[in-house]
Amino acid sequence: MNQATYELLTTICDRCGGRCCYYARPPLTEERISILLENGMTLDDVLFRDHRMLDCKSTGFCVGFSEGRCRVQHVKPETCSAGPFIFDVRDGCLRIYLRKDRTCDLVAFLKGNPAVYHEQFELALEKIQHLVRSLPREELTSFCGVEGPETEKVAEMPLSEVLIGCADR
Repeated sequence: MNQATYELLTTICDRCGGRCCYYARPPLTEERISILLENGMTLDDVLFRDHRMLDCKSTGFCVGFSEGRCRVQHVKPETCSAGPFIFDVRDGCLRIYLRKDRTCDLVAFLKGNPAVYHEQFELALEKIQHLVRSLPREELTSFCGVEGPETEKVAEMPLSEVLIGCADR
C-alpha cells in the first residue's frame, strides 16, 4: 500500500475515536508478544486466559490506545492490522467478514474504492492466515468463541488450505 493511501486510511481511522479499540482484546501469538514488548508494552498489558490477548484499561479501551490512536501502530496485533476485516474458524473453514458501515467508518471508503478494498483485503487475509497458523489450536478455538461486531461474510476457504505446512495441526 502506498504511503498516501496508508495515511488516508489512518486519518479515517483516527476520526472515529477508537470504536474498534473498545474492549477489543486482540489475540496474541508468542511472536507478537515479543514484538510488543520490544516496542514499549509490558507483560502487565497482556492477559493470559484461554487465549493470550491485550488487556483493556478501566475505560474499556485497549491498553495500546492512547490519545485517540494506537501507540504501537507499526507493530499492532494481526487482527488490528486486518481491520475492518475479522474472521472466524467454523466447520473446517476460515471465514472472513467485513464489519458493517455503521461500526467502522473505513468500510464505506473501502467499498467505494475497489483497488484499496482489494489491497486491505489481501493484507487482512495475510495477517489472519498468519495468526490462524501461529495460535495454538486451543487458543484459536477460544478466540473464535468470542462474540464479534455486526458483519457480512466476504470470503471463505477450507482451513486445510490455510494450515498447509503446519505440522502440529
